[in-house]
Amino acid sequence: MEPEKGLIVCATAGKDKGKFFVVLECFERYVLIADGKSRKIQKPKRKNAKHLRVTGKKAALTQITDKKLRDLLSKFTVKNP
Repeated sequence: MEPEKGLIVCATAGKDKGKFFVVLECFERYVLIADGKSRKIQKPKRKNAKHLRVTGKKAALTQITDKKLRDLLSKFTVKNP
């Protein structure tokens, strides 16, 4: 499955490996991703699409803020006991 705008993805490579993000924009091989904490919506990270694993869940990006994005992605983050 190819990443598309609004999909929730998990990074599989790089220093952000294992973290969840939302795809904001799609280009040929690259996507812009944000998580609302380390990567804000105003300054997303450019990532190669082959370094992302698609979760199949989609987020509505209308009226989205960094706080709403953090709350949404907190459901996907696995917390260590």
